[in-house]
Amino acid sequence: MLKRIDLSRNYQNHKEEYMQAIERVCEETAFSGGKFADKFDEEFAAYIGVKAASGVDNGTSALQLAMLALGIGEGDEVIVPANTYIASAWGPTYTGATPVFVDCTADTWEIDPEKIEEKITNRTKAIIGVHLYGQPFDFGRVKEIADRHGLYIVEDCAQSHRAKYEGEMTGSLGDLGCFSFYPGKNLYAFGEAGSVVSNNIDYIDAIDTWKNQGCKVRYYHDVVGYNMRMEGIQGAVLSVSLKYLEEWTKRRQEIGWKYIREIKNPCITMQAHPENTEPVFHLFVVTVPEAENFLEYMAQNDIECHRHYPVPCHLQKAYAHLGYQKGACPNAEYLAEHCVTLPLFPEMTEEETQKVIEACNAYHADF
Repeated sequence: MLKRIDLSRNYQNHKEEYMQAIERVCEETAFSGGKFADKFDEEFAAYIGVKAASGVDNGTSALQLAMLALGIGEGDEVIVPANTYIASAWGPTYTGATPVFVDCTADTWEIDPEKIEEKITNRTKAIIGVHLYGQPFDFGRVKEIADRHGLYIVEDCAQSHRAKYEGEMTGSLGDLGCFSFYPGKNLYAFGEAGSVVSNNIDYIDAIDTWKNQGCKVRYYHDVVGYNMRMEGIQGAVLSVSLKYLEEWTKRRQEIGWKYIREIKNPCITMQAHPENTEPVFHLFVVTVPEAENFLEYMAQNDIECHRHYPVPCHLQKAYAHLGYQKGACPNAEYLAEHCVTLPLFPEMTEEETQKVIEACNAYHADF
């Protein structure tokens, strides 16, 4: 069966480099933070085009630390899209703030700028915009709103490594950019890892302290801190992978645009990609009338598909106390009920890509 994503192919292609990088870390026993994590911070900041980056233990921690850096806590509110992975909402929640969920657009499936302003109150401090599936959200319009109300913008870039908005890298646009390097991301670690990037050095300096048990000098704790350092092995692996991100992104884009051109089935709806953006197709999500039937049909054709994400954030049990009801974010709810993710990863062959296209075009909604 064709997997939705097959990480083993990437590993086999670069196994020698990965193993050499890991061995260097082991020889120097630089396991927690240290020179290899620091080296990746420098490389990644330069790649994104920002002044500094701070590697952390995962993307969820990145969002939490970004909230802390902006002084967001108890009594504050943060605008969050309803259509995203739940970690986007955990960041403000962990600092005591309340996520306020906003619907997505019907075409790009990103946060809807038209719905943001009505959710802003005197307690709103920031907007988290998510570049979901590798497609940048409408940063320009969101920034107009943020500037008008004096709000911060935090970019959730967990799925948008190397994506661009009006020629600029995602992560370099807002006050802070938060990345995940969870296995399967366009740039991924051999385990958990993340990063916060910014052009504001003060934010990154504060995050460097918080993630390191509140220390700038060992055993001298300036603030109540956390154990959120990036592991040295992950930094070394990411330094290897970063060298290939351009190549991998190009291949993802080749496959993604081929799907868009050649999948003609009227039962299948695809995400819109505005001309002022450059998506990187972390996930290729479509909607179909009967999602579970489509999954079964594709499996019968030896094609594995997944569902991202079958319950929108505002209807998750974890946030039931906020009082959202079905119908509050209709576009996000429709997407959750009808979404299916097709296989897409850089090592897919032309034959495999064509197999997916042919299966999609042969699908009948009354299956």
